[in-house]
Amino acid sequence: MKHKSLIFLGISLIILAVMLYFVGIDSIISALKVANPWLILIAVAIQFLIFYMYALRWDIINGVAGIKVSMKKIFPMTLVGLAFNNITPAGRGGGEPVRAYILSRDSDYPMEETFATVIADRALDTFPFVILAILTIIGATFYFKIATWLLVLMIIAVIAIIAVLAILIYMVLNEKFSIKVSNFVIKVVRKFYKKNPETLEKKIFDVVAGFQDTIKIMLSKNNIAKYALPLSFVIWFFEILRVYVVFLAFGANISPIVIGEVFIMASLVGMIPLLPGGVGAVDGIMILFYAMAGISTSISAAATVIERLISFWMVTIIGMCITPFYGKSVFDKISFNPKANQTAEDIVDEFEDIGADGEVFDEDYDKK
Repeated sequence: MKHKSLIFLGISLIILAVMLYFVGIDSIISALKVANPWLILIAVAIQFLIFYMYALRWDIINGVAGIKVSMKKIFPMTLVGLAFNNITPAGRGGGEPVRAYILSRDSDYPMEETFATVIADRALDTFPFVILAILTIIGATFYFKIATWLLVLMIIAVIAIIAVLAILIYMVLNEKFSIKVSNFVIKVVRKFYKKNPETLEKKIFDVVAGFQDTIKIMLSKNNIAKYALPLSFVIWFFEILRVYVVFLAFGANISPIVIGEVFIMASLVGMIPLLPGGVGAVDGIMILFYAMAGISTSISAAATVIERLISFWMVTIIGMCITPFYGKSVFDKISFNPKANQTAEDIVDEFEDIGADGEVFDEDYDKK
């Protein structure tokens, strides 16, 4: 784990601890004592079902792309990716290179192909989220008296997500645009990367071309729209259902719609790359807005703590326990938070072990 991630995680925990202190530790403990353990266990079971559905969606995408990997391998890779999402300051995004890297190394498929399936998986997860986020912002504007700065922040986050998706889709559909993007990347990197610029240029074009080909193959198949996309909506439904069940465990009388709105708002804040997994910020938003919805502060805080233990900390711990089985290179060779003194050449050199044909070299493994 990068030292910077540890620092961010420490800051996040301090923020969370301060918030719980002001809410009142004693009142939170009292609320925890009256929680229904069976409903909490149901919430945990729902979370494991969500894990499986995440893996299933990625498995469907891999199958469409011609990458044949068993669910037995896909499931732990998915958990590792989710864990890295939580420890990097980019909610639901920092673990995607990890998944692509592990899948490429352990299955003999080119990195550009595995990365394409990961991007497709992320896009399918983001599409229903954007729809829910837009509806949530509209609803929250009338239901909650939220600060203008927070409303603007959420709108900017949604616009940024849509812009990134639009650029990726346009790159796939428009070859000339993808060439322009590749040339721009090469132009920027060449200012710092002086070693074998021709090799670098070829590598970038090969990766972009491979990415495009894989995405086009997936778009030409019906399984994406028929199975993977509907599954994404089902996953978000169960995400909200899990939160609702947790609040039911504390006897909270609150509408599932309000639960969903607050959860989506908190998820939006968590996607802003400030703190790992939005720890502190997400918890604060959930506690504040559930309290505004009429739930006592102590129950709101206690339910949020349990909900985050299930949805955030459980997968983080499980994923980090699985990661060592894939070798220390998962930590060392993927740069999530480049050091301040790290040059573009250093970053590019980290990927020199990935051959032009997609083969990956690792000191922990033999050449695939």
